Parts: sequence; structure tokens; C-alpha cells
Amino acid sequence: MAAIAITRLELSSAELRQRAVRFGDPDVARRLLALALVLEGRSREDAARSCGMDRQTLRDWVHRYNAQGVAGLRDRKAPGAKPKLSAEQEAEVASWVRSGPDLAEDGVVRWRRCDLARKIERRFGVVLAERSVGGLLRRLGFRRLSVRPQHPQQDGEALEAHKKTLPLWLPAPSPTPPAASRWSSGGRTKPGSASKGP
Repeated sequence: MAAIAITRLELSSAELRQRAVRFGDPDVARRLLALALVLEGRSREDAARSCGMDRQTLRDWVHRYNAQGVAGLRDRKAPGAKPKLSAEQEAEVASWVRSGPDLAEDGVVRWRRCDLARKIERRFGVVLAERSVGGLLRRLGFRRLSVRPQHPQQDGEALEAHKKTLPLWLPAPSPTPPAASRWSSGGRTKPGSASKGP
């Protein structure tokens, strides 16, 4: 079995152990400890087993440490898929959301994700799932707002009159709280005092 060669020697095994103790990420701390064991001359199998990984994984971390130092021991975030819409197209979608839908053209009175997905497909030829449209809206700084439903033929004057007369319909609050009754609910029954039934 070939030995692992750590070519970056700026930190000793003791310094790697100290960094492992102070490091906030437990995965990186484990990798630092494995590297310290390798620097101390332990076999690849022993160092890997004592740190909860296999030999091949340890070899990969040694190569990353040699190339990038301690920063190479951190997990990298996957870059993700390339956006389907360009920056100009996203700006146009943002302008649609700000201006609201056109009832004659779009057939809706407020945007839903499915409506925006259809319009994006018609305009740009790009098919987006509703969930992807939601992510796009979040990235553009929009959040979902829901308004209280209002009938289009609602009479505003009648509504205001109702608000003014509503307190007359409600019973007046009692100035003193009701006296506690000895029959109040919520108490526990004493053991043996409940009737056992027929």
C-alpha cells in the first residue's frame, strides 16, 4: 500500500490538531485530525479508520489539502443549474409583476405562478415549473401577498355604515368579572369520588 504524501508542510501535526479543536465545522475538524495522524506517520488505513472515513476519501482530502491548504478541506457548495432566463428576461418578468396582468391579454386579474409560467413560455419559449417561477420571484425580491377578497360590486358606503353601527349590536362588556362558581368546570375529580356507573 503506497503511503500518502503530504507536501504542504506549513502546519505541523500539533498545529493541525489545535486547528481541529478550534474549528467550527466538525467535518473539517475530522479531516484535520486525519491529516495530523498521517503527518505523525500512521498508516492510511489507521488514520482513515480512526477518523470515520475510508482510505480513498482520506487520499482525496490529502490531495485537496496539498493543493489548497486548510481552505480546501471545507465542503464546497454545488454551483447548481444555469438559469434558464437571461438577466434581461428576468428584468422583463419583474416589470410584468410590478405592472400587474392585463385582463384582456393575460386573462387574469392577479398573477399566480402558473400564469407567469405560461406567459414566460409564450414570450420566451422557456418552460419553467411553478416552483422555479417561485424561486425566480424570490430572487427578484418579490414575496407573496394575499389581499382580503372584495366583491367587485361591494358598496363602500354601506360597509362604512356597518362599521359605525356594529358596536351598537354587540353586548356591552361587564364591568366586573363573573363570580367564581363552586360548579366551575376545569377541576379534577378526586380519585374515588366519580360514579362508576351501573
